[in-house]
Amino acid sequence: MSRRFLLALLLASMAAGLWAQRKSGPAPSDFHFAIIGDRAGSPEPGVYERAWYEINLFSPAFVINVGDTIRGGGDDSKIDEQWLEAKAILDPFRHIPFYYIPGNHDIWSEASRRAYIRESGRPCHYSFNHGPLHVTVLDNSQAGDGALPDAELQFLERDLAAHKAQPLKLVVFHKPFWIEPVAQGRTDFPLHRLARKYGVTHIVSGHGHRFVHMVHDGVDYMEVGSSGGTMRGKLVRGEGFAQGCFYHYVLAHVRNGRLDFVVKELPPPHGQARFFPASDWDAKGPRFDPAVPATPAR
Repeated sequence: MSRRFLLALLLASMAAGLWAQRKSGPAPSDFHFAIIGDRAGSPEPGVYERAWYEINLFSPAFVINVGDTIRGGGDDSKIDEQWLEAKAILDPFRHIPFYYIPGNHDIWSEASRRAYIRESGRPCHYSFNHGPLHVTVLDNSQAGDGALPDAELQFLERDLAAHKAQPLKLVVFHKPFWIEPVAQGRTDFPLHRLARKYGVTHIVSGHGHRFVHMVHDGVDYMEVGSSGGTMRGKLVRGEGFAQGCFYHYVLAHVRNGRLDFVVKELPPPHGQARFFPASDWDAKGPRFDPAVPATPAR
């Protein structure tokens, strides 16, 4: 049986199972959620809307983003206008719990920070549980080098210590400063030490408008790329799917004590509708032929 058929069957079972959950109530130990990527900078018309349309079809338990919901740009006078623009896109999907992450396009000043807290309805760092999954949200939106400020690391350690009993732990923040130390094989940076100490299984970021996935020392690191923020510069330079430059979102499945990710590229005209397990992508890029919509049988 081909891998492409199996992935299609998985996506169909997600939809069927979640429809059953909608009718009979949630199954907290077996559920799906979605991660949507950046929209900000210069949003490409229709892309973010399409990603939400598809995500909604799976009736996820919740959606979490990786920051950069509004255009940003550093102009405090346009904050309210930009949030109104974003909320108009999100309004049809308000029945889905949505967990915002602060990005550098969302927060660049005290005025924008206050607006982010007001509009997202959440503080800049927080955590929540859903079944066996514990999610910690951190804020490195204004960190120049992207590294987590000491206050965020301190919050992370307190939060993880308070939720040691949760079997699955996901940490999410905007800027993926971890890419360089993970690529170098380092285990000495504070985030990774805390992840290993408290059993964090997955760390997810955004910001770079590029899909990146690496497993390092037992921790799964992923950068979710663009779900609408422009990639024109990358495409002009000749970067494409193999370099992680494609419009996509991520479907996550919690089941039997595992957290697994499937990456879904948007269909034409925004992409080629390829989809694949995140595990089929490593530090060198896709471990499959990008010319096919899904990975071949192995």
